[in-house]
Amino acid sequence: MSVNRHQPHVLVLPEDDANRQLANGFRLDQYLLNWRIQVLEEAGGWIKVLDRFNRDQIVAMNRYPARLMVLLIDFDGDKSRLDKAKAGIPNDLAERVFLLGALTKPEALRRAGLGSYEEIGLAMAEDCREGTETVWGHDLLRHNAAELERLNRSVRPILFPSH
Repeated sequence: MSVNRHQPHVLVLPEDDANRQLANGFRLDQYLLNWRIQVLEEAGGWIKVLDRFNRDQIVAMNRYPARLMVLLIDFDGDKSRLDKAKAGIPNDLAERVFLLGALTKPEALRRAGLGSYEEIGLAMAEDCREGTETVWGHDLLRHNAAELERLNRSVRPILFPSH
């Protein structure tokens, strides 16, 4: 299902299948306005996420000012990856683009006992909706705190307007 490009909406560009499953789990939240979020096909690596964003989304984001983007990447244990990835985002779009991901890989979240990818994604949505950090406060996700704060200010009213 496609979003209405002229209304506030969120596109999620996942690095790989595991991140896509997390995003799809997020979409399972019963209070989420599903028609305002779309998960795109996985890119195949964090550099490819940035390449696809730059190639396919910059023009569209300028055309559709109500669009927000979530780039869902693996940090592969590299805490400087956020800064490296942000360097690839044009300054005029920086407030509408969010970079999130597991500190290592999403597989580590499952191994940590947080559930299936869909269950983890659903718990992430609940945290977003309720303003909690039940899952987002986990050691493998805590590094997202600053991005998550920005995301919640911008995305929560679009996806969860009644909360």
